[in-house]
Amino acid sequence: MATKGKRPFRADQVGSLIRPQPLVDARTAWKEGRIDADALREIQHRAIAEVVAAQEALGLFSITDGEFNRGAWHSDFLLKFDNVVPHLSDAPMQFKSEKGTTESRARSLKVTGKLSRPDPIFVDDFRFLKSVASRTAKITLPSPSVLHFRGGRDAVDRAAYPEMEEFWHDLAAAYALEIADLADAGCRYLQLDEVNLAYLCDPDLREQARVTINEDPEDLPMVYARQINACIADKPDDMVVCMHLCRGNFAGNWLAQGSYEPVAEVLFNAINVDGYFLEYDTDRAGGFEPLRFVPKGKTVVLGLVTTKKGEIEDKDELKRRIEEASRFVPLEQLALSPQCGFSSGVGGSTMDIEHQNRKLRLVVETAQEVWGTAE
Repeated sequence: MATKGKRPFRADQVGSLIRPQPLVDARTAWKEGRIDADALREIQHRAIAEVVAAQEALGLFSITDGEFNRGAWHSDFLLKFDNVVPHLSDAPMQFKSEKGTTESRARSLKVTGKLSRPDPIFVDDFRFLKSVASRTAKITLPSPSVLHFRGGRDAVDRAAYPEMEEFWHDLAAAYALEIADLADAGCRYLQLDEVNLAYLCDPDLREQARVTINEDPEDLPMVYARQINACIADKPDDMVVCMHLCRGNFAGNWLAQGSYEPVAEVLFNAINVDGYFLEYDTDRAGGFEPLRFVPKGKTVVLGLVTTKKGEIEDKDELKRRIEEASRFVPLEQLALSPQCGFSSGVGGSTMDIEHQNRKLRLVVETAQEVWGTAE
């Protein structure tokens, strides 16, 4: 297994990968009752073993299961907590693309009673991934802020939680149980997918937080920072934890825009993680100036290769942008990855597996040329 100092890797990835059609068909068959859970799991395992081999052949050292065991990046985890149910938020959700804007009510989650994690959630999935990967197995979890940002106080049962501090305490305890079991299973590379700190970079979503959930967008970054720290406080010393900040990604669509500047000081200095996967594939993320707040000892993985469209980036342009970022944080604290996962749920990708793999290979080759290694 890689040493702690080598994670994140110079060439890394966010986590989700495009699901092969037989896996998509199998999940549909399972939902329709045509196959049982054991049959679906067998098909998932076969697909995961194949995608692990493909990642290693591409030269990646960070190996994921592609999130092939999930229907969506966040709900398959959080809905396994006791008293968490699906919920349609009053907050509008505006997915944007080059073709325009589509608005709907945000699909969210609601807490209807005391939170707990009665059983391990992704632990067996991690054990299988580790058994078929010869390089570092990495797993992703949604950030705890996902259970709060869309609904706020009104999405948390007041009888169970008259005070929000009790809610935050139980939420951290649930995460800590899962992380402890993952650690016991051998996990030493964990990623938290944090969308809401990225949303709080967008002036419109900051105002939406103020109006819809009655929260001060100036205060929320520190609220979420404290919560993340509480969740990972008891992790093993040699477990690397990184965060991925996402502005929304589905079928080439996005939800938020804006520089990291409004959250940068809290993000880089108040959260006890080892590295950050930052979206920088378009100018919607602003410039690299917020990286001036990154302290020594932390790594920034530049998400310069987009997963929102299939066109392959120019390697020289990637090198130029890495050099530009190095004006604000030393090159030895930088790495390279795609800006997001390639498929945050079943379906919704803008490219095929061949183009996905070409982009991953580009990340590896560029890292080798910039840093002399992809590791």
